[in-house]
Amino acid sequence: MTRSDVMDFLLLSAIWGASFLLLRVATPEFGPLALIGLRSGLAALCLLPLLWLREGRDGWANVAAHAGPMAVLGVTNALLPFTLLAYATLSLSAGFTALINASTPLWAAIVGLVWLRAGLSAAQWLGLALGVVGMVILTWGKVDFRPGGSGLAVVAGLVATLAYGFSTHFAKRKVTAVSPLGVAAGSQTTGALMLLPFVLTYWPATTPSATAWIAAVLLAVLATAFALIIYFRLIARLGGQKAATVTFLIPVFAIAWGAVFLGEGVTGLMLAGGAVVLAGTGLTLGWSGSAALRPGKFRQSP
Repeated sequence: MTRSDVMDFLLLSAIWGASFLLLRVATPEFGPLALIGLRSGLAALCLLPLLWLREGRDGWANVAAHAGPMAVLGVTNALLPFTLLAYATLSLSAGFTALINASTPLWAAIVGLVWLRAGLSAAQWLGLALGVVGMVILTWGKVDFRPGGSGLAVVAGLVATLAYGFSTHFAKRKVTAVSPLGVAAGSQTTGALMLLPFVLTYWPATTPSATAWIAAVLLAVLATAFALIIYFRLIARLGGQKAATVTFLIPVFAIAWGAVFLGEGVTGLMLAGGAVVLAGTGLTLGWSGSAALRPGKFRQSP
């Protein structure tokens, strides 16, 4: 890694870690559906012109030619996980939600095993087992479905990571002819269009505060559009395998931002569960030598 790569890596981790803080700030005032519609819409408005500048008419035409797969990715890689994670942050801390999100590679492994019959090495099976144990430790005492409990928020976070895991394999199978920038722009655009009716229906009756607006715009422009550009640059320089290690630093930054700006506490159980989840994630990513689950060219922001 060059010094420039290290700076990009840390910057991306910090930005994606901050996305959970921004969700915590903006979601209570906008609501999950309105916020994510705004997020995807603004991100698409940033990414589509960039796609035109880099790839011209052919880039747009290629995205349009894959409208069906883009719609699926709009649901599984934007609309569904973004909305569910926003909902989760209504009850869960930024750091805790980020640790749940870090289990995405575990879900990708399970989807690959069930859907694609992908083989797993012994180390990857161990990684899955560790991931399950880690999630049990992490969520111990939090899965409470009584009124006021955070059980639904935990489930929402897990379903969001399952959606990300599915979208990773779907993108590899269906949109390999589209550039990473094209996939990001297309999925954000289709996600925003599908969310538009919900945005109009559930737009908050009370105008959100300036702070909530700033958080929403930063979430779309900085933590989605700009962060994806940095991620693509890292993939081009380092490859998907090394770039995917950003997964490990995102929760660190999310916990730090939450503690500094929101006064969120960090428990020993949370740290222990998070450490086990990340250890399982590392093994499941195939760092034992297997290439079965190495990340491809596409991964979405949290």
